[in-house]
Amino acid sequence: MNKYYLGIDLGSTTSKAVIINDRDEIIGRGITNTRANYKVAADIAREEAIYDARFTLLTNRLKAEIDAKPEFRRYMEDIRSVFQYRQFKRRMDSLERMLKKTVSEFQYDNRDLIIAKLDEILSTIMPQIRHEFVNEDLGSKNQFFRDIVSERYNVMVAESHKEFFEPLMLAFDKSITPVENEMVKFNFKELVDESMQVLEEKYRGLAERPLEENKEDWYYAELNAVKDNYKNVELTLREHIDSIASDDIHISNMVGTGYGRALLPFPEDCIKSEILCHAFGAHAVFPNTRTVLDIGGQDTKAIQVDSHGLVTSFHMNDRCAAGCGRYLGYIADEFSISLNELGPEAMQADKETTICSTCTVFAGAEVRELLNNGEKRPNILAGLHKAIVQRAMSLIARSGGVRNEFTFTGGVARNQAVLKYVSQMVKDAYGDVTMNIHTDSIFMGALGGAMFARRNIAAHLPEPTKQTETA
Repeated sequence: MNKYYLGIDLGSTTSKAVIINDRDEIIGRGITNTRANYKVAADIAREEAIYDARFTLLTNRLKAEIDAKPEFRRYMEDIRSVFQYRQFKRRMDSLERMLKKTVSEFQYDNRDLIIAKLDEILSTIMPQIRHEFVNEDLGSKNQFFRDIVSERYNVMVAESHKEFFEPLMLAFDKSITPVENEMVKFNFKELVDESMQVLEEKYRGLAERPLEENKEDWYYAELNAVKDNYKNVELTLREHIDSIASDDIHISNMVGTGYGRALLPFPEDCIKSEILCHAFGAHAVFPNTRTVLDIGGQDTKAIQVDSHGLVTSFHMNDRCAAGCGRYLGYIADEFSISLNELGPEAMQADKETTICSTCTVFAGAEVRELLNNGEKRPNILAGLHKAIVQRAMSLIARSGGVRNEFTFTGGVARNQAVLKYVSQMVKDAYGDVTMNIHTDSIFMGALGGAMFARRNIAAHLPEPTKQTETA
């Protein structure tokens, strides 16, 4: 029996799970919003990692075909996307039922009109979402159910008559959390079968699809290959699906970390500080790492590590959300946009507006005043992103500065504007050092946890030298 090891990073805004094998190779990743029910968030992240692990095992079995035949590579990428859509659709069906139940209990005089408008909105956004999953790889761009739905739902509500705005927004707020907190275990084989049916429909229609601009030749080569040969790929997959679906993903050991780690139902010796885990995970991916910056949802940590990836010193802010993911979430709410839109809009700025307040609440008031005075929103966002990075840089300086390679971890590492200012400020302060940012940056804490689980070693933080920032 193969042995696998699980790391769960239960953060304040997102929960991540990573499964590795006995060679430290990542075979599964899972991520979800952290909600009021921390246990559900951890369970969902773990289940997502297991589904992802099954796809990895399937891909490994078909490695020769994938390397040699473009239709196999295209099909495997597409089936993951459609699998995510089928998962999404299950939750969306539940949300639709909950929305209609919530609206039916309202006392508004125009309740029937509200239900009709709700039906219109849902019937409009669902085909859009399906298309983006099936044809535009939406799952890799946004993994969070709430964000995918709310971005499109909010636009439709805003475009509706003002009489619908309050009840429809209230219905969504009341309905989304219960649906997110449902622990749904999907049948892997069933969803794969459904995904194959969707792909058959997609590939049959490829011959009639006009060529898209800005697509590379290899893209069309893969589409043409899979269009002509998808039945052969499907038959090959079916030879393996039953055994992959029934394989026991045996977790030999696990480690929990993150802001909510104390709430995980793990033995005490299977709980480790997120500082240790982020350092260990970053060092595993980039062995020359000596300085790690983790901008998380609730706190920011500047960490110095040795040649083994163990922590030698650290500084952090842990009492004020300014400079953290929660701060960005607060600002997104102020502007009524999603977190995913913050970075791209800040990158459109022609200057950075100076933000005087370093407190989350006061910054919100300052933002509203700047908007009322006619300041451009992208410039305000650029100033807010720059302020976040300046706070992080002060922590790095107090921890010992940037030594050798610098690695940026945490969910905020996905924000393009934050990356821009981190790169600029590190170079200005420390010269042309190697700066590491990885597609798995958000998973570094969970990866470090999984690696501690495999090694089953004791590791502790150095004697506290941290200085806590206040608002």
